[in-house]
Amino acid sequence: MNQILILWKYFSTRRKRQFRLLLVLTLVASFAEMFSIGLVFPFLGVIANPEQTYQHQLIQPVLQLFSVNSINELTLLLTIAFVSSAFFAGSIRLLLLYATTRLSFAAGADLSIDIYKRSLYQDYSTHMNSNSSEVINSIVNKTDAVITGVLNPVLIFISSIILMIGIVSVLFFMDFKISSIAFFGFGFLYWSTIKITRKKLQANSTTIAVESTKLIKALQEGLGGIRDVLIDGSQGFYCKLYREADYPIRRASGSNIFINGSPKYIMESLGMVLIAILAYSMSKIGSDTRSIIPILGVLALGAQRLLPVLQQTYSSLSNIRGSKASLNDVLKQLSRPLPEYTNYPTPQPMSFKKNIHIDNIGFRYSLDKKWIFNNLNFKIKKGEKVGFIGASGSGKSTLIDILMSLLKPTSGSLIVDDCEITTSNYRSWQASIAHVPQDIFLADCSIEENIAFGVSKDKIDHSRVVDVARQAQIFNMIESWPKKYKTFVGERGARLSGGQRQRIGVARALYKQPEVLFLDEATSALDGDTENAVMNVIESLKGSVTVLIVAHRLSTIQNCDRVFELKNGDISEIMSS
Repeated sequence: MNQILILWKYFSTRRKRQFRLLLVLTLVASFAEMFSIGLVFPFLGVIANPEQTYQHQLIQPVLQLFSVNSINELTLLLTIAFVSSAFFAGSIRLLLLYATTRLSFAAGADLSIDIYKRSLYQDYSTHMNSNSSEVINSIVNKTDAVITGVLNPVLIFISSIILMIGIVSVLFFMDFKISSIAFFGFGFLYWSTIKITRKKLQANSTTIAVESTKLIKALQEGLGGIRDVLIDGSQGFYCKLYREADYPIRRASGSNIFINGSPKYIMESLGMVLIAILAYSMSKIGSDTRSIIPILGVLALGAQRLLPVLQQTYSSLSNIRGSKASLNDVLKQLSRPLPEYTNYPTPQPMSFKKNIHIDNIGFRYSLDKKWIFNNLNFKIKKGEKVGFIGASGSGKSTLIDILMSLLKPTSGSLIVDDCEITTSNYRSWQASIAHVPQDIFLADCSIEENIAFGVSKDKIDHSRVVDVARQAQIFNMIESWPKKYKTFVGERGARLSGGQRQRIGVARALYKQPEVLFLDEATSALDGDTENAVMNVIESLKGSVTVLIVAHRLSTIQNCDRVFELKNGDISEIMSS
């Protein structure tokens, strides 16, 4: 219950209002059921004993209201009323089912979108320390588990309780003793089943939550590294990983389905047995057959309505318990804070006219880790082309991440034109820079969409796309293709060569019209000729764009104005033009 109340906080005002309207609809459905069951007694009474029913004092106001003057008219009136009430009750129940299902899945979509949004807005250090398989699993599978295992069952549980109260009230009014025995007997059996299966459902819940993350991980690793998988012949290994995660999920899910559905068949049989015993007992004590039929009819219809409601209540509780671990994981993802700028408009790029100042910057990833570097001091002038070299692990990429405000320095400050970059203005700084990494991510869409990455198709400036393609020296290549800029690149750019992907990465960076361009090992995976082609593109930007390059090869930085070397946590300038 505590988890569900926490989940309630994450719903929008609109969804909460819809949930309240659903509660009103549930009350209407409950009254409709009460009315339809209540009409069974007079309806069967007038069929079995018309004279007695016609003369009953409770029916007289109805006779006067509808000007009924004969038994036949009363029979017709009650038949029409019973049929109408049954049809109305069924229609309301159908509408309730539709509204419940529609609302639970709409609310689930809100949760899924919220988790995805919170994931995307987390800072870079959080992404470095998180498992993408777990995040994807929470967004897709565990949110589905919350929809089908928590939201929908909670709504069904609430409506079932309200319907149950209405149905039981009518049955108690008709025959309190027998109804009490039936209701509390069936209730005790369901309660006992819940107690017995509680631990099993909890264990199944944990199994599904844990193994589903392993399942996503096996898929990501197997398909993501398909070239190595094919070369190494390691398909069997990844199939084994998948099977070891998938089988426990299927087994736990099947167990939950059996636990949820099995009591239904026992209770239906017991309900029929109870009515048979009741009919036999009443006939033995000499009750008038004509008076027995209405009572049995009410009890039979009541049981026919009550048992499914009891089953729904039990099944809802079982589903909720079976999804507890997934709900915990979803709440964990939803609890991640959003930065202040989330709902702000896109910031204007920061003005950059003089220099970037690294002022006594030090960095380490956590308090128990060693310092990557400490007290770094240097300046980069606007329009310069600056290179950074150093051994693996010296902190080159970390320094670039700090310069791009992806990582916050542990000590010291990043200052641009005498303005310190802080949490209040780092988005403006990021709006004025662009980045070309070693591994360019290309989406499975067109060349144009990949160059204008993150821009809606209807807002892409095609002329700018063409201009940056020329600058990146891929214009002729694109123009030679039949579909030109509409050519699809395949998943992760599988249809392009390494050099083509890298030049699209450069074009993407230039599309942003940056003040500062960062290249982090952007050419290390390229052959000499392709690297020269890419670096010629960069060389053409000299003076108009400030360029910062991280590289292993000296050839990559030979035309830089200055070169810094990172070594043993310190930085030194080793070359200046």
